Amino acid sequence: MPALVLLGAQWGDEGKGKATDLLGDRVDYVVRYQGGNNAGHTVVIGDQKYALHLLPSGILSPNVIPVIGNGVVIDPSVLLEEIRGLNERGINTSKLLISTNAHLITPYHRTIDKVSERFLGKSKIGTTGRGIGPAYADKINRIGIRVQDLFDPSILRQKLESALRDKNQILIKVFNRKNIEVDEVLEEYLKYAELLRPYVADTVLILDEALKAGKRVLLEGSQGTLLDVDHGTYPFVTSSNPTAGGACTGSGIGPTKITRVIGILKAYTTRVGSGPFPTELFDEDGEALRRIGGEIGVTTGRARRCGWFDAPIARYAVRVNGLTDFFLTKLDVLTGWEKIPVCVAYEIDGKRVEELPASQTDFHHAKPIYEYLAGWTEDISNARKLSDLPKNAQDYVAFLEKISGAPMSAIGVGPGRDQTIVVKDFI
Repeated sequence: MPALVLLGAQWGDEGKGKATDLLGDRVDYVVRYQGGNNAGHTVVIGDQKYALHLLPSGILSPNVIPVIGNGVVIDPSVLLEEIRGLNERGINTSKLLISTNAHLITPYHRTIDKVSERFLGKSKIGTTGRGIGPAYADKINRIGIRVQDLFDPSILRQKLESALRDKNQILIKVFNRKNIEVDEVLEEYLKYAELLRPYVADTVLILDEALKAGKRVLLEGSQGTLLDVDHGTYPFVTSSNPTAGGACTGSGIGPTKITRVIGILKAYTTRVGSGPFPTELFDEDGEALRRIGGEIGVTTGRARRCGWFDAPIARYAVRVNGLTDFFLTKLDVLTGWEKIPVCVAYEIDGKRVEELPASQTDFHHAKPIYEYLAGWTEDISNARKLSDLPKNAQDYVAFLEKISGAPMSAIGVGPGRDQTIVVKDFI
């Protein structure tokens, strides 16, 4: 059976948790392949709302094996608290698998993240301060701590001493902070070893054997395409690869085993943190989108910046991810507008530009060129077929599909698990 990739097609927060949960009962494994607890998914089941930060959304489906892949950076305290919280609510987490090669976030990563962001002042990136970037930096610098290191105290001490030798110099001499003691970190993290041991496995081997046995594997990204460290709005990006290529490196599944790549696309656009955002709204419409859409970060609690739909971004996501399908979310939020603007191109230095510019400078100066579609006032939250939508809502979806470059195979009309129109099944 094939592997499927599910990822954000904008700046993240598109509703990936809802989409993963929709597929969850029909796949055998759900794999989180990158990011850390700087992202979150909200899944609504009945009258219950679940906010997930590190755990794959599939953990809410009783027949699914959830996997945290090697491309994720893990804060053990956050992960264990999240597991405990779900257990208290009656969710079985015993099937969880964690890659031996996933890297760990430590106290010094969190400290450096926070003080360095403050040090940047007006040039700050807008990080969550949770240590994700510094953990990935240590991974690339080959001084990172991996999950498997927890089970060898001598190796763990050696790696901590090596990392803190330089980190403490920076904390003391550059940021005027106290040094971090090796023994304190070692004692804390050795306690995590036994708590995490039941979950740790060779996930690359397990997933390969699962695919060979005909199992379905869903690869779930966090953040979104434009936050990709290579293909996003650098430097206002995350520190990993949420794009489809990252699904391969972050899980150990080869690209020839992936047959479908699904992009989650909000019916308007949001982003958090700093960086360019051509369709951003600073008026009553922007505030209405934020209020109606509940645009507050699941993990950070930060209000999201809101704007109209941006077609060049959607087309870019199709290109860099090889998207086969879109899952359009939050269409219901647009109910009530007489006219709905859609950005179809940009004006840059007096010229019309149809695609996302390669130059960061150009993107910063991009002005949206809008086409206006007729809105609707009917409540669409109970729609379960495309024909249930009012004509103007159908026309809006058809227009977005035409200018985005991939079929709108599913449409979200509310936060609930069942509030989805399936136009073309993903499986």
